[in-house]
Amino acid sequence: MIGQILLFALVGFLAQIVDGAMGMAYGVTATTFLLSTGVSPAAASASIHVAEIFTTGTSGFSHFKLGNVNRRLVIALLVPGVLGGVIGAYILTSIPTDIIKPVVSVYLLVMGLLIFLRAFRKFNPPENREPRPILLALAGGFFDAIGGGGWGPIVTSTLVANGHEPRFTIGSVNATEFFVTTAQAITFIVTIGTVVAQHWPVILGLLVGGVIAAPLAAVVCKRLPPKALMIMVGTLIILLSIRTIVQTFAG
Repeated sequence: MIGQILLFALVGFLAQIVDGAMGMAYGVTATTFLLSTGVSPAAASASIHVAEIFTTGTSGFSHFKLGNVNRRLVIALLVPGVLGGVIGAYILTSIPTDIIKPVVSVYLLVMGLLIFLRAFRKFNPPENREPRPILLALAGGFFDAIGGGGWGPIVTSTLVANGHEPRFTIGSVNATEFFVTTAQAITFIVTIGTVVAQHWPVILGLLVGGVIAAPLAAVVCKRLPPKALMIMVGTLIILLSIRTIVQTFAG
């Protein structure tokens, strides 16, 4: 049992280092690791979102206190983000693991490719292509629940790429994520509460690892070039996702 907690603490530590340095990809990184260790997609996403209630709450409050939150943007993202998250969580718990696991792995593979390619791409805000917050938040919440992560990569990246101020975008998206994550966690507890309870070592490990890594992530962000980190993370997610897909179909 102690060994399990330490393993998932390591997963939480690494995921938080990535998230703290890049501003995203905690869920995608943690889910990819958990799936590769045999945890089911629903249990992985549920465990991550229960643990994230605390991390997103702290992050959102900090951004609010520092004045990084655009309330109008939060209001625009809140309801569709929560709705998309609840729908995604419900669908994830309703589909058999042997069907949904390769789908989630393919989604994570795509996210890994996007993170990898983003390291070599400079975003130029396109003209007259303002994203629609409702559809963007709906998609972000849905895929975040299905894949255990994706709210930041989908919502933050799209808004920043379209010319939104990074400071207020990151702060507002992080503040909204607390409500989206909480709604997802409640949905998982209501639908598969027993499964969530059985995976308490995962949740505890992710929490402990994330808390320890939080202060160190700032150092990584300052010392390690973002391009190098994105290449390493993207490559790792791609390799682990391919491994999970191969194991799923081979089994």
